[in-house]
Amino acid sequence: MPTVTDSFPRQYARTQRLTLGEPRNLTVAPDDTRVIFLRSRGGDDPVNCLWVADLATGHETLIADPRMLQSDDADAELSTEERARRERLREGAGGITGYTTSRDSSLIVFGLGGQLFVADSTTGSVDRIDVDGPVFDPRPSPSGDHVAYVLGAELRVTDLTGDSRTVAAEADPSDTVSWGSAEFIAAEEMGRYRGYWWSPDGDALAVCRVDTGPVQVWHIANPAAPGTPPQANRYPAAGTPNADVTLHVVSLAGGEPVAVDWDRDRFPYLAAVNWNRHGLSIVVQSRDQREVDVRVVDPSDGSSTTVWSDHDDTWVELVPGTGSLVGPDGVVMCADRDGVRRLVVGGDVVSPSHLQVRSVISASDDRIVVTGNPIDDATVLHVHEWTPDGFSALTDGASVNSAVTGTDATVIRTAVVEEPGGRWRLPSGETLDGHAERPLVRPNVSITPHTDHAATTAVLLPHDHDGSPLPVLLDPYGGPHAQRVVRSHAAFCASQWFADQGFAVVIVDGRGTPGRGSAFERAVAGDLAGGVLDDQVAGLHAAAERHPELDLGRVAIRGWSFGGYLAALAVLRRPDVFHTAIAGAPVTEWRLYDTHYTERYLGDPNQRPDVYDDSSLLPLADRLTRPLLLIHGLADDNVVAAHTLQLSQALLAAGKPHEVLPLVGVTHMTPQETVAEHLLLHQLEFLGRSLPAGPAN
Repeated sequence: MPTVTDSFPRQYARTQRLTLGEPRNLTVAPDDTRVIFLRSRGGDDPVNCLWVADLATGHETLIADPRMLQSDDADAELSTEERARRERLREGAGGITGYTTSRDSSLIVFGLGGQLFVADSTTGSVDRIDVDGPVFDPRPSPSGDHVAYVLGAELRVTDLTGDSRTVAAEADPSDTVSWGSAEFIAAEEMGRYRGYWWSPDGDALAVCRVDTGPVQVWHIANPAAPGTPPQANRYPAAGTPNADVTLHVVSLAGGEPVAVDWDRDRFPYLAAVNWNRHGLSIVVQSRDQREVDVRVVDPSDGSSTTVWSDHDDTWVELVPGTGSLVGPDGVVMCADRDGVRRLVVGGDVVSPSHLQVRSVISASDDRIVVTGNPIDDATVLHVHEWTPDGFSALTDGASVNSAVTGTDATVIRTAVVEEPGGRWRLPSGETLDGHAERPLVRPNVSITPHTDHAATTAVLLPHDHDGSPLPVLLDPYGGPHAQRVVRSHAAFCASQWFADQGFAVVIVDGRGTPGRGSAFERAVAGDLAGGVLDDQVAGLHAAAERHPELDLGRVAIRGWSFGGYLAALAVLRRPDVFHTAIAGAPVTEWRLYDTHYTERYLGDPNQRPDVYDDSSLLPLADRLTRPLLLIHGLADDNVVAAHTLQLSQALLAAGKPHEVLPLVGVTHMTPQETVAEHLLLHQLEFLGRSLPAGPAN
C-alpha cells in the first residue's frame, strides 16, 4: 500500500513504474491444468517468486521464494550475460527473473544468484543442482532429464544429479567467441534473447556461435570513479561490422558440431530459430532488411532449404513469434499484404484485411493465436485465433490484451484506461491475484483515434480544471516500434502527474509508430526527423482546436530515447512552436546508434551520408534559441552518453546555453529508486523556470 508520506514520483520509483506485484512470465501447462508464473509478494517488493495456479479453481501455490533458497545476495554472482540480459529487457526486479519448463511443464528450471535450481510444478519441491557457475539461461531438455546452460563462453549440459559436461566451446578459447548466447543486435533489436535450442527428442541442440571480433570496441567509463578502468564494449554502430553469427547442431552423443549452411553473405542476420516435431527452421534476414528467408534445416548435415521468402522495397518487418513449422514445409509468418500486416500459414494469407497482426503468441498444426488491432484503431490490442475453420476474435472492447496458451486453454490479460493494472483471466473465469499498488494518480484523458489526416492523440488535463489557459507539455515517444496512446491506465500515469501539476499534456503517436498499416510505418524511411516532427506539431494544433484551454504560447516537450531525440529536434527546428525541451538519453547522431535499427530506416551511412546528416541533431546546434535540458546515464551502453556529450559540445561551440544532467551509474533506463524519483521532480522544476510565465496574450 502507498505510505502516508508518498508522492507519486516516490511511488512510481519505489514500485518500478507500478509493475511490482503483477503476475508475469506466464506458462500454461500443455494438459491445461495449471499456469506457472512469477510475481513478487507486494507492490513495492522487487523480489520475484515462482508460483503455480490451478486453472480450474485459481488456487495459487508458492513454489519458490528466493529469500528462502539462499541467504546471501541473490544478485552477487550474476553472470555478465545475465546482467546484459536484464539491461536489454529493462529488467529492474530481482529474485527469479525468468524460468523455462520441460515439454509437459512438470519440471521448472531457473537460475538464481548464478546457481541452478529445478522445481516440480506438481509437487512443489525445489532442488539446487550443484554445478559450476555462474549459470546463465538454463533450459531443460523436452523430457526434463537434462538441463543445458551457458557458463561464460561455453554451453554445458548436466543431468539432474549435477553430472555436467561441456557440449559446445571454442577449441582455442578466444575473448571474442562464445557459444549459446545471443549477440547484442539479436537481443536489442530482433527480439531473439537466446542462443540455443533443444531438439524435440532431447538428443541434440542447435547452438549459436558468436564472434564479436569484427565489432568495434567502445569504452564506457565512470567519471565519478576515476580509478576504475573503463569497460570495453563491442558496439556495432550503423555502417560498421556486426558480430559473425553461425548456427551449429551439437549431438549429446558427441562428435564435431554440424554447421548449418545458408548464404550468410546475403543473409547475415539470424533472426529466429525454431525446432519442433516438424523440423528445425531458421529465419534469416539481409543486412538491408529488404529480404527474409525461412529455411528448413537437415540436422544431420546442416543443409537448408527455403520454404518461404519475402521481399519489400523498404524493409521486411520481423514479427515476434513467427518462423515455426506447422507441417514439414508449412511455416507461420506475417507479411505486409494489401497495406496491412497479415498472418500467413503455409503460404496462405489467413487473417482479414482490416486487422494489423502484431505478434504470434503460439502456433500449432490446428491453432494459431495472435495479437492485432483493427487498422482503424491502433489504441486497442486484441487476441485472435486462427483454426482451419476460420479466424475469430477472443477479446473486444476498448482494451489492450495479451495472452498465453496451453493446448486448448487460453489465459488472457486485459488492461483498460478506467482501472489500474491488468487482469489475468483464467478459462474458468477466475483471475490471478495482482499485488501492484494502486497509483496515486488517476488519468483524466481524452483519446482521439487517428484518421486519414491526423495522428492518434491523447490529451490529459488536471482534474476539475476550470477551463483557464494551461501551459502545454508534449510527452511523446513518437518513433518506430512503440506507442504511447493505448487504452491502458498504466500508459498515462506519469503524464497525468505532470497534468496534475498544472499542465495540459498532449501525446501524439505520429508516423512510424505501429498499428496503422504498412505505409504509415514506412513513412519514416529515409527521414527520422521531418515527418515525425510535423506530426507532433499537427497533433498539438489539432488538440488545441478541441481543447481551447491549451495555451500555445507556452509549449514544452519532454521525451526519452527516441522521444528525447524528438524533444531536442523540436526546439532546434521549430522554436516557433516549442518553447522549452527536456531530452533524456537522446540519439543525437544516428551514426552512433546500432546497425539493425538505424539501417532499417536510414540505410548505410557509408552510402547515404546525406540522409544521416539530415536526421542528425549536431548540424542544428547553432539554431538553438530555447531552453534545453539534456539528461543521460553515463553507464548507458545502448544510447551511449557520447550522444549527449557531442551535442553539448556542438552547442557550446556555437555559443548556445543549455543544461546537462549526467546520471552516474545509470544505464539507458533509471532503475535506481532515488534517481527515478528526483528525476521527475527535477524535470518539473526545469519546466517551471524555463517556460514563459503566465497565459499568453
